[in-house]
Amino acid sequence: MTQSPFLREVKDAVTPRATLLVIGVIALQLLFIASYVGALHDPRPRDVPFGVVAPQAAAERTVTRLERLPGDPLDPRTVADEATARRQILDRETDGALIVDPGGTRDTLLVASGGGSALATTLEGLVTGLERAEGRTVRTVDVAPASDRDFDGLSSFYLVVGWCVGGYLCASVLAISAGARPADPRRAAVRLLVMALVAIVGGLGGAVIVGPVLDALPGSVVDLWGLGALLTFAVGAATLALQGLFGIVGIGLAILLVVIAGNPSAGGAFPLPMLPPFWQAIGPALPPGAGTWTARSIAYFKGNDTTAPLLVLWAWAVGGVVVTMLAAALRLRRAAAELPARAP
Repeated sequence: MTQSPFLREVKDAVTPRATLLVIGVIALQLLFIASYVGALHDPRPRDVPFGVVAPQAAAERTVTRLERLPGDPLDPRTVADEATARRQILDRETDGALIVDPGGTRDTLLVASGGGSALATTLEGLVTGLERAEGRTVRTVDVAPASDRDFDGLSSFYLVVGWCVGGYLCASVLAISAGARPADPRRAAVRLLVMALVAIVGGLGGAVIVGPVLDALPGSVVDLWGLGALLTFAVGAATLALQGLFGIVGIGLAILLVVIAGNPSAGGAFPLPMLPPFWQAIGPALPPGAGTWTARSIAYFKGNDTTAPLLVLWAWAVGGVVVTMLAAALRLRRAAAELPARAP
């Protein structure tokens, strides 16, 4: 029985490889939904580092009350004085502090909306409710306020997302235009060089847009430029490495790491202490999380506490370069070994 032309076209199109790629797309789609909804559908604080300044007896009593809050939202610890509490917040050691007035009934809550307005607002609600139950009032002081043109402190996150998109899109375009796997180390090096140039230009462009153009973020344009270049290159190099190992599937794996796992765990919409444990654990180890933390530190915390996230980004960048070059060298060696077998 002769098949119709349409059925033949369908049969030719639905190859095993195409089927696997479609299945992979469906898997990424479902993982995207599960990751974003799982991370962001029920934000609540968990063990937020929180300082308490008060005379010894009052401090111990206040810490005990905070420790007994339902759901363990805070991780309270005593702090020597208000100046130390402010320094710890600016150094990103704690996310807030309560300054108890031993001679009155009005205490002071220190927060830092530059680290994420959602967390600052949540801390204010928790402490206000606790103080009201004790017949006390509280005034809130923002020691590292987000810019008036940085709604909810989200500009840092969106900036980082843009840099990450530039990294894996550039690597993907190189794969589509010249093949997913470079044939030899020289061609792999050319791709990495192109990636570096794109990172430098994209890093500068992003820093200028959020700074002088839109005035969305304060902080050094040069520091943000350096972060953007490193972040874009780290994501691009990692994508090139995955393509070198797995071919076109590597693009999907890069999306899995950066977009599906990285973005919801980055602490953007909700800072890390408000995320579920899994996302809270993986966020700092992935480029979006390391980039968001660093961008906020540059913008609002005088560049404090950036060593660890910058090391994470350097690890992704150096690891991507090494794996990309090794994959290309192994591919060249394999091709050379196959030549004698193909010779007549």
